[in-house]
Amino acid sequence: MINLLKSSYLNLNNEILETEKITVSVEFVDGNNPFQAVQEACELMNRGILALVSSIGCMSAVSLQSLADAMHIPHLFIQRAPTGTPRSSCPATSRAQPDDYTLFVRPPVYLNDVIFQVVMEYTWQKFIIFYDTDYDIRGIENFLDQTSQQGMDVSLQKVESNINMMITGMFRTMRVEELHRYRDTLRRAVLFMSPATAKAFITEVVETNLVAFDCHWIIINEEISDMDVQELVMKSVGRLTLVRQAFLLPQNTSQRCVRNNHRINTSLCDPKDPKAQKLEITNRYVYDTVLLLANTFHRKLEDRKWHSMASLSCIRKGSKPWQGGKSMLDTVKKGGVSGLTRLLEFNDNGTNPNIYFEILGTNYGEDRGRGVSRLATWDPIHGLNGTLTDRKLENNMRGVVLRVVTVLEEPFVMVSENVLGKPKQYQGFSIDVLDALANYLGFKYEIYVAPDHKYGSQQADGTWNGLIGELVSKRADVGLSALTITPERESVVDFTTRYMDYSVGVLLRKAERTVDMFACLAPFDLSLWACIAGTVLLVGILVYLLNWLNPPRLPMGSVSSTTLYNSMWFVYGSFVQQGGEVPYTTLATRMMMGVWWLFALIVISSYTANLAAFLTISRIENSIQSLQDLAKQTDLPYGTVLDSAVYDQVRSKGMNPFERDPMYSQMWRMINRTGGAENNVEESKEGIRKVKYGRFAFVWDAAVLEYVAINDEDCSLYTVSNNVADRGYGIAMQHGSPYRDIFSQRILELQQNGDMDILKLKWWPRDSPCDLYSPVGTRKSGSALDIHSFAGVFFVLAAGVVLSCLIATVETWWTRRKGSRVPSKEDDKEIDLEHLHHRVNSLCTEDESPHKQFSTSSIDLTPLDMDSLPAARQALEQISDFRNTHITTTTFIPEQIQTLSRSLSAKAAAGFAFGAVQDHRTGGPFRQRAPNGGFFRSPIKTMSSIPYQPTPAPNFSYGNDPDRGTSI
Repeated sequence: MINLLKSSYLNLNNEILETEKITVSVEFVDGNNPFQAVQEACELMNRGILALVSSIGCMSAVSLQSLADAMHIPHLFIQRAPTGTPRSSCPATSRAQPDDYTLFVRPPVYLNDVIFQVVMEYTWQKFIIFYDTDYDIRGIENFLDQTSQQGMDVSLQKVESNINMMITGMFRTMRVEELHRYRDTLRRAVLFMSPATAKAFITEVVETNLVAFDCHWIIINEEISDMDVQELVMKSVGRLTLVRQAFLLPQNTSQRCVRNNHRINTSLCDPKDPKAQKLEITNRYVYDTVLLLANTFHRKLEDRKWHSMASLSCIRKGSKPWQGGKSMLDTVKKGGVSGLTRLLEFNDNGTNPNIYFEILGTNYGEDRGRGVSRLATWDPIHGLNGTLTDRKLENNMRGVVLRVVTVLEEPFVMVSENVLGKPKQYQGFSIDVLDALANYLGFKYEIYVAPDHKYGSQQADGTWNGLIGELVSKRADVGLSALTITPERESVVDFTTRYMDYSVGVLLRKAERTVDMFACLAPFDLSLWACIAGTVLLVGILVYLLNWLNPPRLPMGSVSSTTLYNSMWFVYGSFVQQGGEVPYTTLATRMMMGVWWLFALIVISSYTANLAAFLTISRIENSIQSLQDLAKQTDLPYGTVLDSAVYDQVRSKGMNPFERDPMYSQMWRMINRTGGAENNVEESKEGIRKVKYGRFAFVWDAAVLEYVAINDEDCSLYTVSNNVADRGYGIAMQHGSPYRDIFSQRILELQQNGDMDILKLKWWPRDSPCDLYSPVGTRKSGSALDIHSFAGVFFVLAAGVVLSCLIATVETWWTRRKGSRVPSKEDDKEIDLEHLHHRVNSLCTEDESPHKQFSTSSIDLTPLDMDSLPAARQALEQISDFRNTHITTTTFIPEQIQTLSRSLSAKAAAGFAFGAVQDHRTGGPFRQRAPNGGFFRSPIKTMSSIPYQPTPAPNFSYGNDPDRGTSI
């Protein structure tokens, strides 16, 4: 707009103009159209003007400056930024010369100097600059250079005219992590924009939760009225600093509307008047400019140096400039006026040096009615007058009462006392952490449970329910429970640093211990037991065959034989380390038995060691020991809490094509079966109850599940967890809460000095009576073995006793049945000597007596009788071999020698010819005497006669070998 002003109001003021009048001519042009501006100015010059006053932009001002210099017309330029945007220095007009006809009514742009000093006082190192579409970004080039030299991290972003579309596009294109970083950047921002754009921008970012309560924004603009300040404070959150141009008013209110010889309209000079509040700074300078020209015109008249008004033609060639232009310009420069801008004057280079900035500010918080106070002032001569500090909340929060929302979750938050009529008392790990913070910071809190007892998830309409919903709707200040930090939740609320690591776990019921009566057989597999039994039979047969091929020479007096039965019994006895009775003397048999004993030693040692391990360590086949095992199987159903953080985590990792995990994909198919209604529960307590009393596995927070398993009465539960902690538990707050940083700092201190570990041990003790990770119930080390471990051994013993009694019964029955068929028991004990007389005759042929024959009578031979035979002593080894005669020899024990000797002597006297005895005896079948004095029953029933020839009686001596007796 081009103004040629001769105010009618001034015409009525006789103190300034007595008889002269000023004519006003106003023309409206496009501020960015230089051609139109020049054309309108030429028309005004044709009419005749004293000075040209313009309130336009920089582009048109350059053209008018050239025109004024050519025509010698004083040009008073009042820079006007479009739509209230902060001014930028005009590049062409900034280099003013003393002989220029253009005077700059508005002072130079000092916004770069002011904002740089404010940022330095606040010690900002990272911030972002927002500017609107009408702002010339070249105006802050010097500021950006200064911040770069100081090492500050400064970002620039242009605010589009459609702010809502811009914010929506950011949410649509940015990832959650990028939005989180962007939100952190917005905590410190400088706004170069008009008050109207600033209001709309602040409103949009506050409604979309892009700014927090601990943010600090600086709005700098010369054109910020008192009404704009109030509206900006009402719409903003956090701390707000406003930098605007101000005009010092007289302390005396009666002098505010009086400027020397000029009285200003009350509606313009009274700060409380609505018109004065709406008056732009540009219009204030227009008012003072007209007042200055009027004073100049008055002085020119008084000095009698008046020149006629210029009536110039810009089009006609050879047009001369105005002759009085230089004089008029000098008079304007030398003059000054006190008006709405306090003091308007010019220096030698034609600029107005008088400018004054005031810095207003608010405190942190969300109170929309918080007050605004003046923090400091700035002017080009004195610089910053005042102290600016970007102080955060101090550690002292005494007097602050926080409203805490929670969700009951053992052991984080539990009800400790619930007395009717009194507030509920809570306890738990999270409550202990909150109490530690409260004791250190000094605040108090009121706690309540979320109405829907949920942690919170985003609904279809974009709202949040549960604990997070209470914070988003600002009904609570702090959210506390087993609350995990997730990107989705952090997009709407703020979290402190994690105070405990989080991982996904599974709660399962331990396998019930079944009574295995044959636990003693567990060290070896059934196939191995079969191989051992077959080996015993095979080795027994081999030993028998080796002895049959090469019969061993048994010592005199041995009652053992190398039958198959005895071989098997000997092999079994040596296997169980009980020894044997058959002495094997052949090299092949001893080699076989040596290898067998070595085999038995290894088998028995392995069995003993493995049996000890099986009796002290319980193992279960096909148990679930990891999340991978749970995902691979489909027999055991499992699930989690519907719409919980665990539910979202499994879904995102199982369905996200960029983050797909095979394990989570399998888990998601099970959890999402029938839309999630089949295997999922509404609350964690319901899932724990299904595990304990049903066939179910519950996927939930590992810390919660470990506490449940520790405090289970019968220790019937165990947990499986993922050792990788990819998240953590944090304290949630309203977005931008000023308490987040001091809470996080105190939590780090608790972790560093070990207090956090002490609080953890209170709820997760290390000396738990239950084993959290074993799938079966196990005993502690060193405890006694119970009867179940040896039930099988007693069962085998009982079976052996019963079988022995049964066999004894059968033997008794068989003996009685066989005895009924034999007339005489003596005949049953008799044995035919048909095969024996050949051996005896062959031994007796070595005697000198011509005839030595034995009758078929029974004979009893003692060692004394055997010694009387000439060849008996040399043939003892041969005589002891009665394998083919089926005769068993037994050595009497010493206590039986006396009685048996007398009996044998009598029998010898009756049946043998010793000395003078010449007759022979004939009797019954040959008998063998048992060690107990009886007779063994011979298996030979065939009777045969043996001729006997008396021989001279040898000289027997009963004292030769009194300690040995042999019965045949």
